[in-house]
Amino acid sequence: MDWYYEVMTAKDFDAALEALTAAVAAEGFRVLHIHDVQATFKEKGVERDPYKIVEVCNVRYAKQALDRDLLVGLMMPCRINVFTDGGQTRIALASPGMLAQFFPQAGLEGLAGEVESILRRAVDAAR
Repeated sequence: MDWYYEVMTAKDFDAALEALTAAVAAEGFRVLHIHDVQATFKEKGVERDPYKIVEVCNVRYAKQALDRDLLVGLMMPCRINVFTDGGQTRIALASPGMLAQFFPQAGLEGLAGEVESILRRAVDAAR
Protein backbone atom coordinates (compact mmCIF):
# COMPACT_ATOMS: atom_id res chain seq x y z
CA MET A 1 0.00 0.00 0.00
CA ASP A 2 1.26 3.44 -0.90
CA TRP A 3 1.49 5.92 1.93
CA TYR A 4 -0.10 8.65 -0.19
CA TYR A 5 -2.50 9.20 -3.06
CA GLU A 6 -1.85 12.07 -5.46
CA VAL A 7 -3.58 13.62 -8.47
CA MET A 8 -2.68 16.40 -10.85
CA THR A 9 -5.32 18.91 -11.83
CA ALA A 10 -5.73 21.45 -14.59
CA LYS A 11 -7.35 23.78 -12.04
CA ASP A 12 -5.38 26.64 -10.62
CA PHE A 13 -4.38 26.46 -6.97
CA ASP A 14 -7.31 28.44 -5.54
CA ALA A 15 -9.90 26.56 -7.61
CA ALA A 16 -8.40 23.21 -6.57
CA LEU A 17 -8.45 24.18 -2.90
CA GLU A 18 -12.06 25.35 -3.15
CA ALA A 19 -13.08 22.16 -4.98
CA LEU A 20 -11.34 20.03 -2.36
CA THR A 21 -13.01 21.70 0.62
CA ALA A 22 -16.40 21.32 -1.09
CA ALA A 23 -15.72 17.67 -1.96
CA VAL A 24 -14.69 16.65 1.56
CA ALA A 25 -17.76 18.40 2.98
CA ALA A 26 -19.96 16.55 0.49
CA GLU A 27 -18.45 13.31 1.81
CA GLY A 28 -19.34 14.18 5.42
CA PHE A 29 -15.94 15.40 6.55
CA ARG A 30 -15.25 18.72 8.21
CA VAL A 31 -12.29 20.92 7.42
CA LEU A 32 -10.72 21.57 10.82
CA HIS A 33 -7.89 23.81 9.72
CA ILE A 34 -5.97 24.91 6.68
CA HIS A 35 -2.27 25.55 7.21
CA ASP A 36 -0.91 28.11 4.76
CA VAL A 37 2.68 26.93 4.37
CA GLN A 38 3.50 29.61 1.80
CA ALA A 39 2.41 32.38 4.22
CA THR A 40 4.33 30.83 7.11
CA PHE A 41 7.49 30.65 5.02
CA LYS A 42 7.00 34.22 3.83
CA GLU A 43 6.86 35.42 7.45
CA LYS A 44 10.36 34.01 7.80
CA GLY A 45 11.59 35.57 4.57
CA VAL A 46 11.43 32.36 2.54
CA GLU A 47 9.62 32.32 -0.79
CA ARG A 48 7.81 29.26 -2.08
CA ASP A 49 4.93 28.36 -4.39
CA PRO A 50 1.42 28.01 -2.92
CA TYR A 51 1.12 25.10 -0.49
CA LYS A 52 -1.71 24.41 1.94
CA ILE A 53 -2.23 21.52 4.31
CA VAL A 54 -5.92 20.79 4.81
CA GLU A 55 -6.82 18.91 7.99
CA VAL A 56 -10.12 17.01 7.74
CA CYS A 57 -12.09 14.85 10.14
CA ASN A 58 -15.32 12.89 10.45
CA VAL A 59 -16.17 12.51 14.13
CA ARG A 60 -17.85 9.11 13.67
CA TYR A 61 -14.72 7.58 12.12
CA ALA A 62 -12.40 9.39 14.52
CA LYS A 63 -14.30 8.04 17.53
CA GLN A 64 -14.14 4.49 16.21
CA ALA A 65 -10.39 4.76 15.65
CA LEU A 66 -9.70 6.28 19.07
CA ASP A 67 -11.90 3.67 20.75
CA ARG A 68 -9.59 1.01 19.34
CA ASP A 69 -6.31 2.71 20.29
CA LEU A 70 -5.87 6.18 21.76
CA LEU A 71 -2.43 6.51 20.17
CA VAL A 72 -4.08 6.58 16.73
CA GLY A 73 -4.65 10.24 17.56
CA LEU A 74 -0.97 10.78 16.79
CA MET A 75 -1.90 10.33 13.12
CA MET A 76 -5.09 12.40 13.18
CA PRO A 77 -6.68 14.38 11.66
CA CYS A 78 -6.40 13.25 8.04
CA ARG A 79 -4.28 15.55 5.89
CA ILE A 80 -4.66 16.53 2.28
CA ASN A 81 -2.12 18.86 0.68
CA VAL A 82 -2.82 21.22 -2.20
CA PHE A 83 0.27 22.70 -3.79
CA THR A 84 1.91 23.79 -6.98
CA ASP A 85 5.13 22.38 -8.35
CA GLY A 86 6.61 23.63 -11.59
CA GLY A 87 3.37 25.40 -12.46
CA GLN A 88 1.31 22.21 -11.96
CA THR A 89 -1.37 22.06 -9.24
CA ARG A 90 -1.34 18.83 -7.25
CA ILE A 91 -3.54 17.35 -4.53
CA ALA A 92 -2.06 14.69 -2.24
CA LEU A 93 -3.75 12.64 0.49
CA ALA A 94 -1.77 11.00 3.29
CA SER A 95 -3.13 7.44 3.20
CA PRO A 96 -5.52 6.73 6.09
CA GLY A 97 -5.07 3.05 5.21
CA MET A 98 -1.57 3.22 6.65
CA LEU A 99 -3.10 3.47 10.15
CA ALA A 100 -3.70 -0.27 10.04
CA GLN A 101 0.01 -0.84 9.48
CA PHE A 102 1.13 1.61 12.17
CA PHE A 103 -1.33 0.18 14.71
CA PRO A 104 -1.73 -3.52 13.79
CA GLN A 105 -3.11 -4.41 17.23
CA ALA A 106 -6.06 -2.03 16.76
CA GLY A 107 -7.71 -3.90 13.90
CA LEU A 108 -8.19 -0.77 11.81
CA GLU A 109 -8.03 -2.37 8.36
CA GLY A 110 -11.71 -2.02 7.49
CA LEU A 111 -12.21 1.38 9.09
CA ALA A 112 -9.03 2.90 7.67
CA GLY A 113 -9.79 1.44 4.24
CA GLU A 114 -13.27 2.95 4.29
CA VAL A 115 -11.96 6.39 5.24
CA GLU A 116 -9.31 6.16 2.54
CA SER A 117 -11.89 5.26 -0.11
CA ILE A 118 -14.06 8.21 0.87
CA LEU A 119 -11.19 10.70 0.89
CA ARG A 120 -9.79 9.41 -2.42
CA ARG A 121 -13.23 9.97 -3.89
CA ALA A 122 -13.14 13.55 -2.58
CA VAL A 123 -9.66 14.12 -4.02
CA ASP A 124 -10.80 12.73 -7.38
CA ALA A 125 -13.88 14.98 -7.31
CA ALA A 126 -11.66 18.00 -6.63
CA ARG A 127 -9.47 17.18 -9.61
